[in-house]
Amino acid sequence: MEKTATMKQNLFINGEWVGTPGVHRIYNKYNGELFAEVSESGEREVNDAIEAADLAFKRGAFSPENRYTVLAKASTLLVQHIDDLAGTIAIEGGKPIKDALAEVKRTANTFLLAAEEAKKLKGEIIPTQAAAGMDTRFIYTVKKPVGIVGAITPFNFPLNLVAHKVAPALAAGNPVIIKPASNTAVSALKLCELLEKAGVPKGYVQCVVGSGAVVGEQLLTDPRIAHYTFTGSPAVGKHIQETIGLRKVTLELGSNSATIVHKDANIASAAAKLAKMAFAHAGQICISVQRIFVHQSVQQQFMETFLKGVSQLKVGDPLDPNTDVGPMISEKEAERIEEWVNEAKQSGATILTGGYREGSMYYPTVITDAYKGMKVVDEEVFAPVVSVSTYDTIEEAIDMVNDSKYGLQAGIYTKDLSLSFKIPYLLDVGGVIINDTCCFRTDQMPYGGVKESGIGREGPAYAMEEMLETVTVVVNLEE
Repeated sequence: MEKTATMKQNLFINGEWVGTPGVHRIYNKYNGELFAEVSESGEREVNDAIEAADLAFKRGAFSPENRYTVLAKASTLLVQHIDDLAGTIAIEGGKPIKDALAEVKRTANTFLLAAEEAKKLKGEIIPTQAAAGMDTRFIYTVKKPVGIVGAITPFNFPLNLVAHKVAPALAAGNPVIIKPASNTAVSALKLCELLEKAGVPKGYVQCVVGSGAVVGEQLLTDPRIAHYTFTGSPAVGKHIQETIGLRKVTLELGSNSATIVHKDANIASAAAKLAKMAFAHAGQICISVQRIFVHQSVQQQFMETFLKGVSQLKVGDPLDPNTDVGPMISEKEAERIEEWVNEAKQSGATILTGGYREGSMYYPTVITDAYKGMKVVDEEVFAPVVSVSTYDTIEEAIDMVNDSKYGLQAGIYTKDLSLSFKIPYLLDVGGVIINDTCCFRTDQMPYGGVKESGIGREGPAYAMEEMLETVTVVVNLEE
């Protein structure tokens, strides 16, 4: 990719690229070099973005046919710019380049899925024969856009998680204002460039960059925004819900996702996959494998293969195609998880491998003898750290998975067909993955959690339902 380390990236407001006096500097997460300077939004820029979106929505100039065309074109452009986009993700996000390339491909698919959904918007006819005296009424529903969507996105998937908010919003006919994570904002701005080339109508996409305390609060308190979609921490999610009142919201929040390895599982396959997915993107994935529960009868076999797989992971420069684990998003975050692991060790946990850092690099860490009350068990680690525990009965394993304030996804490895049918009803999570890790997501599936893991579902078709209003129409046939 072309080096743009000192180029200023402007904001995208009302179809124009807007510079501001304020600058947010984005650094290479691996070597600390300056990567980009992004214009910072102030109150004026945020208000301009909201006004532009409001005017665009009132014009109503974005037909379903045009939505399909724009979203499909954006998908094509994403594929054409894959190397540049993946390089940006690897530098500003610290994601290994092979995973960054996969993220761009997924983003292109997300836009294509949303394009197809734009053509499927439909209401329904409501039967009237079930109610006496209603034979002179014809009742049906129509779907219409909810209005301006405020999309507040995280650093860990700086392109595809933006797409999971922007693409459904546009497919449903809504203008969208993006507030990306400031330290990975270039990816979102590059996406806006491609949407502009794809022909998105003026005012239907805005991107403003700045702190949550300034930009975020202004977006939350402006009543012109009808729906919010947010991925981030439970604390911020709760604040959003408290601030916006009765307006609509989709929240994808925290997790300490678990995977069960039952006694009848393919142990070698499970151990190899878990060794990879517990540390993908340095554990900075919402559904990262944080807790593993292994049946005690297969513990030794599992641990031998699992630890061998972990030892083979390459830690280093995200731009190296052989790297498996890159840096964390900041040295501050690496210091946090170092403190959490040390606390666990002091409380009796055993560190089998890892447990140390070099700057923002935290090495893959496997912990045993961890228990409730330790941060590495109770909280979302969002780091390359996993705990492994054993169980005797499947009921015990289910209780251990459910003993959490979170409930995003869980995985189970088993050959028991009956158990695989029963366990989705027994686990308090939004998604159950059979014979794979909890860290699985394909972009068309409904994705979201229960408890403190959030409200609502992503996946273009499911996100769109939350970004549409259902209007009931009753026709009196006697008149």
